[in-house]
Amino acid sequence: MIDRLAVPKTAVDRTFEGRFASARPRIAVLIPCCNEEFTIAGVVSQFRAELPDAEIYVFDNNSTDRTVAEARAAGAQIFYEKRQGKGFVVQSMFRKISADVYVMVDGDGTYPAAEVHRLIAPILNDEADIVVGSRLHHEATSQIKTRNRLGNRFFLYVLNYTLGAGITDMLSGYRAFNRGFVKSVPLFGGGFETETELTIKALHRGFRLVEVPVNLTTRPEGSFSKIRIFRDGFLILNTLLALFRDYKPLTFFGGVGLFIIALGLIPGIIVIYEFIETGVVARLPSVVLAVGAILCGLLSITVGLILHTIVRRSQELDHQLRTLTDDLRQQLEAAINRDLRSDDR
Repeated sequence: MIDRLAVPKTAVDRTFEGRFASARPRIAVLIPCCNEEFTIAGVVSQFRAELPDAEIYVFDNNSTDRTVAEARAAGAQIFYEKRQGKGFVVQSMFRKISADVYVMVDGDGTYPAAEVHRLIAPILNDEADIVVGSRLHHEATSQIKTRNRLGNRFFLYVLNYTLGAGITDMLSGYRAFNRGFVKSVPLFGGGFETETELTIKALHRGFRLVEVPVNLTTRPEGSFSKIRIFRDGFLILNTLLALFRDYKPLTFFGGVGLFIIALGLIPGIIVIYEFIETGVVARLPSVVLAVGAILCGLLSITVGLILHTIVRRSQELDHQLRTLTDDLRQQLEAAINRDLRSDDR
């Protein structure tokens, strides 16, 4: 995995080599918002200054203040998502907006707009499918509360240990994507667990994920976080376990099965020892418990094996579909480029 790329600011002026020979890549800045009237105008203006050719979209999630008015006055295009939750907003953004490069950033003004060039450069150079602005990278000096940093570290440990990854920040709200990722990854989480879902599905589906360090700043006075530590922490942990179950079924169900078998062996060994010593089975309930636990454990392992086979076949099908989609897109782009060259003549 690439941790950092030295990228000049002029990277936004490049086009996709071999893919967009006659047209500039379309860049969309996506900003999910809920009650960010103090910061949204500044965020829109800063990204407009950094990416003058980009389309900037603000997706309002039932704001009750002047967020929409401030965003519109700053020049953003406004969309609405009535289902409450950041995950629903992200689903709506990915479904409604068409672009070649997508930049997703929170509307609270804590992420530096100047870093967007380094964020989109791996996408423009076709070196990554998703780029994460890592607040916890060893080269970043982010201003994060201690409790939030500890929570992030805990979830990172769970993710990296279960999936064998080396991610430094899975909850960052500052990301860039290419069109292939946005249009092919299904999202179901409705809340703040959406970043976790994006990260895990990118890793599992074999997308190229790159992290670049960014320095998170504190919220300005009058702006308040929407995160509820215990509720959202539980949702994130539940999402981690659910996706681990879905994408690593053999490890999940196999681990559960081995644990149950180990529990069943405890009374089983005691009964066997007493039988060897006395020749009598005196603890019939312990025998039933031991046999039942071992059978349940073996059943769990069998379920894991079956689901593992299904997941592998699904991965192969997904890979074939992505390859077919890439081939069709390249043929379409080549045809468009030929038509453009013919028109130039």
